[in-house]
Amino acid sequence: MFEDITVSNGSGMNGNGARVPVAPRPAIEFRNVDLAFDDQVILSDVSFCVGRGETRFVLGGSGTGKSTVIKLILGLIKPDAGKIFVEGEDITEFDDVELMRIRKKIGMVFQEGALFDSLSVYENVAYRLHEAGVDEDEVEHEVRRMLQFVDLEDAIDKMPIELSGGMRRRVGIARALVGDPNIVLFDEPTAGLDPPTARTICELAIKLRDIEDVSSIFVTHEMNNLDYISSEYAVIDREGKVQYEFAGETYCLLNTKVMMLLKGDIWFTGRGEELKASQDNYIRKFINGK
Repeated sequence: MFEDITVSNGSGMNGNGARVPVAPRPAIEFRNVDLAFDDQVILSDVSFCVGRGETRFVLGGSGTGKSTVIKLILGLIKPDAGKIFVEGEDITEFDDVELMRIRKKIGMVFQEGALFDSLSVYENVAYRLHEAGVDEDEVEHEVRRMLQFVDLEDAIDKMPIELSGGMRRRVGIARALVGDPNIVLFDEPTAGLDPPTARTICELAIKLRDIEDVSSIFVTHEMNNLDYISSEYAVIDREGKVQYEFAGETYCLLNTKVMMLLKGDIWFTGRGEELKASQDNYIRKFINGK
């Protein structure tokens, strides 16, 4: 059963000539996806959608297929059965050239930032633009804009070795946002970071969701990430600055959903508050860090 996308930004015509709402196509959609490596089932008949401007958490223990979801979206591996859509395009059988076109629409944030140690912060963020032969004045403008977004413009001339772990992750986010992608994939972006730094990364994800209307998948095993992102939202104040507001302990943001995997199946799908209220043994153990 596919999830309903209830937000509508368009209209169509019914058989009587009357206008009816038309739901926008999902940013990402899996339809009955199967994947196995030898006898190990990774995903079994998995179906889900990520709507426009939605953050979808993918939770689960080690080896449950979380990062595999990201690899499938990027076309790094192909499913054994089923279909995968990115921005309405069926990428399942795309060749390398077609996949490169799709990947340009997607920002990717890796666990360690994945920076080039021999390149400066400026050169790391500009890397994709330099490859594309973009004029240097435009490159500099874009790099500074992205570094401002992650509050790191002062580090523009530094080398990665001079940065803390959290700063490296933020540079990785800036690089992922070059070209204004509609989709950003986070693969364990806060792993190994102290709580205040992890919160900074989560605030950037909130800002992308609420200010930039970016769709994202957030793969993690840390409940703190879900707590932050599903209970706070970003607004721009009268001075043009981003502020983070607490939505309340019982309020669950409509544009943030959770999917939990276990042994290849979707074990849970719903909102963060529903997950935390569940009495399922697997979910309770996960929440309690056991």
